[in-house]
Amino acid sequence: MTNLYLTAVGLATPLGVGKGEVCENLINGSTAGLRLHDDYIKGSEVLLGEVTQPLPEMPAHLSTFDSRNCRMLILALQEIAAEVEATVQRFGRDRIAIVLGTSTSGLDEGEAAFSQRVKTGAWPDTFSYAQQETGSPAEFLAQYLGLDGVAYTIATACSSSGKAMAAGRRLIETGVCDAAIVGGCDTLCHLTVYGFNALEAVSKGRCNPSSVHRDGITIGEGAALFILTPDAGDIRFMGAGETSDAYHISAPHPQGDGARAAMEAALADAGLKSDQIAYLNLHGTATEHNDRAESHAVHAVFGPDLPCSSTKPMTGHMLGAAAGGEAAFLWLTLHPAYGNGRLPPHIWDGAVDPELAPLNLVPMGASTPLEKGSAMLSNSFAFSGSNIALILGRA
Repeated sequence: MTNLYLTAVGLATPLGVGKGEVCENLINGSTAGLRLHDDYIKGSEVLLGEVTQPLPEMPAHLSTFDSRNCRMLILALQEIAAEVEATVQRFGRDRIAIVLGTSTSGLDEGEAAFSQRVKTGAWPDTFSYAQQETGSPAEFLAQYLGLDGVAYTIATACSSSGKAMAAGRRLIETGVCDAAIVGGCDTLCHLTVYGFNALEAVSKGRCNPSSVHRDGITIGEGAALFILTPDAGDIRFMGAGETSDAYHISAPHPQGDGARAAMEAALADAGLKSDQIAYLNLHGTATEHNDRAESHAVHAVFGPDLPCSSTKPMTGHMLGAAAGGEAAFLWLTLHPAYGNGRLPPHIWDGAVDPELAPLNLVPMGASTPLEKGSAMLSNSFAFSGSNIALILGRA
């Protein structure tokens, strides 16, 4: 198997924009990116994770793709623009793939356009259906960068951008391309917030993973883009484990069978044993079913001592961007120039749920020693049992 490296990452999240800002806020447990909104759920306020930095303008020749989703991709891309150009020069425009994950795409623009049509009988002059097509993020980025390689988008809800990373790796390993831009983007929209609220899955405040008082998710947004290449870098993409257990349309298997199988597959793919993982980023949505199932799955594979945390109380659930964004948090934690072993804390009220299997939840200020080969794992579990576990390691 070819050794592949995540040589660059660009980030736009509720924790900030850019690796330095995101890393410091992540390690310090900042929740400043969560803000109350009264315009998403009628008659109610809801806390949402939001990227507040101004988004770049859309180039005029790509106006059919103009959406918050695609503009946020530009914002994340700006951080790694030089590395992308170097990769293009190294491999050629037709040998770089783009694989992205999303769940909402430009749905918010579609909502606004439909609302205007209902009121006036006409679509807005600026509306294009391409704004909300699921495939638009990858197609847009390929046109924006002038790349001619394979470009497609994956939509498997919460696991989307993690699946995109695994797919990019397969494309390189099978010779379809020589390098890939992988990751994902998802932005806030009313349909998503309304939908989760209709499922009674939205928290009344900040999400509270692992707590006996947990009452649902906090929804967020964000973008994460990686350059995946065989050229050596500081962080290696070591393994991925994917499962599709299809236990229920919206609930995980009570004992987390699909989650457990994904983690075991990731370990096997990376050639690692469970005791070689230094830290685990939990899917940790703070819903009743997910946290219980995930705790039992993690405990079954790793026991009670592995440091674990959910980062969603700091960002909200970034949905289609969550898996890629949280893989980026592993990247930062592992990287000697950023986190260097300082661990993201588990933000919660400390009220233990006796129905959860015991886990070693990371307190504020914790760290772990790292060396060459140190590895970390991140979980992402989507509706209908679309699961992925990713393993990154220090090269």
